[in-house]
Amino acid sequence: MMIRKLLVANRGEIARRVFATCRALGVETVAVHSDADAAEPFVGEADQAVRLPGATPAETYLRIEKILDAARRSGADAVHPGYGFLAENAEFAAAVTDAGLTWVGPPAKVIAAMGDKLAAKAMLAEAGVPMLPSWTDTDGISDFPVLVKASAGGGGRGMRIVRDAAGLAEAVASARREAAAAFGDGTVFIERYVERGRHVEVQIFGDAHGRVVALGDRECSIQRRHQKIVEEAPAVVPEQVRTALHEAAVAAGRAVDYLGAGTVEFLLAPGGEFFFLEMNTRLQVEHPVTELCTGLDLVGLQLLVAEGEPLPATLPVSTGHAIEVRLCAEDAGAGWRPATGTLHRFTVPAVAAEFGGLTRPGLRLDSGVVAGSVVGVHYDSMLAKLIAWGRTRAEATRLLSTALARAELHGVTTNRDLLVRVLRSPAFAAVEIDTGFLDRHAEVFAPLLPTDRLPLAALAAALAAAAQRRATAPVLAGLPSGWRNVPAFPQTTRFAVTGGDEIEVRYRLDRAGRLAEWSSTSAASDSADGPEAPEPAVEPSVALVEATPERVVLDVDGVRCAYRVNRVGSAVFVDGPDGAASLAELPRLPLPTAEVAAGSLLAPLPGAVTRVHVQVGQRVTAGEPLLTLEAMKLEHPVLAPTEGVVAELPVPAGGQVQTGAVLAVIDSSPAPGDLEPSNPEEDPR
Repeated sequence: MMIRKLLVANRGEIARRVFATCRALGVETVAVHSDADAAEPFVGEADQAVRLPGATPAETYLRIEKILDAARRSGADAVHPGYGFLAENAEFAAAVTDAGLTWVGPPAKVIAAMGDKLAAKAMLAEAGVPMLPSWTDTDGISDFPVLVKASAGGGGRGMRIVRDAAGLAEAVASARREAAAAFGDGTVFIERYVERGRHVEVQIFGDAHGRVVALGDRECSIQRRHQKIVEEAPAVVPEQVRTALHEAAVAAGRAVDYLGAGTVEFLLAPGGEFFFLEMNTRLQVEHPVTELCTGLDLVGLQLLVAEGEPLPATLPVSTGHAIEVRLCAEDAGAGWRPATGTLHRFTVPAVAAEFGGLTRPGLRLDSGVVAGSVVGVHYDSMLAKLIAWGRTRAEATRLLSTALARAELHGVTTNRDLLVRVLRSPAFAAVEIDTGFLDRHAEVFAPLLPTDRLPLAALAAALAAAAQRRATAPVLAGLPSGWRNVPAFPQTTRFAVTGGDEIEVRYRLDRAGRLAEWSSTSAASDSADGPEAPEPAVEPSVALVEATPERVVLDVDGVRCAYRVNRVGSAVFVDGPDGAASLAELPRLPLPTAEVAAGSLLAPLPGAVTRVHVQVGQRVTAGEPLLTLEAMKLEHPVLAPTEGVVAELPVPAGGQVQTGAVLAVIDSSPAPGDLEPSNPEEDPR
C-alpha cells in the first residue's frame, strides 16, 4: 500500500530528516509537537502539525494515545517513529498497526524480541552470533571490570562501568533508576567489560520478501557517557573482520525475520575478536555516514519496504569515507553538564547539503535548530550533526574539523572545541581509538582558543563596541572613537569570561584612529580565597587595520587576523582565527546584587533533584555526593567542593530548581576538634 501522508512521532533533527525525504517523494507530512517545541523548525516544515498538550516527553511524545489521535485528526495513513522516544516500543508499533496505519519499522514482535537484551542475546547466540559472558544479578561475579547495562533502550542510559566489587551494588541501583526514568523499565544485566574495545556496527535492511542485506559498517568508538559523539564509515578494520561482521549481522537479522532498517552493534576486541552488543530496531542517529558512502537514502528505503516493495536487486558499493560529529549543548570540561539558552547565531561555513543530497566530497548538516532556537531542559542535548564525505579518511577529517572550528555558535555552550581537538589529534589520525579514548586524552578537553590569545579577542570586542557607539552617535559622529582632551588616558572595558574570571582591556587610539597602545589584565572574580590580584599580560605588538561593529582586523606581530563580533545585549561573541570567545561586558558601575551564603552550591541549569544523599549537620569530604540533579534525561551528581558540614539542604528530593538556585550550603570552617589551642603549653582539657 502506497503511503500518502506520514506522521513522524518524533521531534527536532530526525523529524526534519524524514520530512526532507518525504518532500522528495511527494509524501505529505504531519508533525506532532509539545508546547515547548511549538516554534521549532520541524513544526513549520511539516504540511500539518498537531499539538500534544504538555512540555515534557512523558506528557507528549511518549503518550501513544495522543500520537494515534493526532494521526486520526490529521488523516495520516502511516507513522514513522524516528529514533528515541517510542521508536523501539513494541506496544506502540502494535497500536499503530491495530489502528489500520502503516508502521515504518520492523514488526512489533521483532521489536519486543530485540528490546529485551537478555532474551535477544540468548536467541542470537543460537544463531551463531558471538556473545560476551553476562549475568542477571551480582552473585558470583569476581571477574572485573564489568559493565552494567539497561535491558530496555539504549543511548548510554542505564550504563555503568564497575571496576571492583565494592561499587557494584550502587552502580546497579543507579543504572536501574536511570533506565526506569528513560525507558519505563528498570531491568538491568551485567556483562564482561572489554578494555580498549571498539564499538563497530553494521547497517542491515530487510524486506517483506525474506531478503536481509548488510549496507556497510560504521566505527562509533569515541563516546562520552557511553553515548556516541563521533561516527565514521566505513570502520577501519581488516577485510576479513569486515566480512565476518557483515555475516554475523545478516545472520542476526535472518534469525528474527527482520524487516526495515536496523543496526547490529558489536564490541571489537584488540585482537580482532568481536561480540554482539545489541540490535537497534530503528534508524540510527549516525545513518548519514552510510548514506554518504553508499549514495542511498535510508529513509526512502524505509518507506519503500514499509509499502511492501522489495529492496533493489543491486545495491551500491561503499566508496570514500564519511565522518559525523554530534554537536551537543553541553560543557565537556564540566563533566558534560548540559547547557541551555537561546542560540543567537548558528552558522556553519561551506555546507553543501542538508539532510541528504550530497553527491561529491563536502559537508552535510542535519540540524534540529536554527538561529533563534531555544534550548531547554526537556530533551536530549544534541543540536545537530555535521557530516563530511571525502575520498579518504584524512580528507574527510580535514573538511570536518575546519568547518567546525569556523562555525559561529553563539548563546549556548557546546562541545564544538572538544570535537575539533578529537578530529585533529594524532591518535585519531592513527586510528588509535576505542571506547576509552576520552578517558586517556585529557588534552582534547582544552578550549581551542589559547589562554594567551584571549586578550586579543577581548580587544576586538572592545574595539567593535567603540565602533558601534561611533556609528550610532547622535552628535559629533565624525570624532575618532575614544577621543578626549587627555589623550594619555586610555579607554577601559571589563569582560566576564567562562569560569567566573574577568579580563580588563585598556586601549588608546590616536587622532587618526590608529591603535596607539593597549594592554590587558586578567583576574579570578570569585575564587575560594577571594579575588586575585590582576596579572599583567605579555602583550604582542598590535596595529588596528579595521574596526566595524561586526568585524575587527588586527595586525598581530606582523600577521593580519580578522575577528567576527556579534553582540547581543551585554553578551559578546568573538570568532577569530585561533578560536571563539564568549564574553559578557561588565558595567563600569555595577549595581549591588543579592549575596548567597558562603559555601553555597548553585544549580548549573534547571532540573529536578531526584535524590538527596546527605543530611543537614552531616560532615562530608571533598568530592562526596550531596544530591543528584536530573536534566536533559541524564543524572548529574552534585559533589561537595570541600570538606565541611552540611549547613542547609533547601531542596528536597523531587523538587524542581532553576539555574542559580541554592542546592546546598557547606560550612567549611574547622570542626572544634581541629582547632589548635591558643597556648600549646596548656592542656586544652
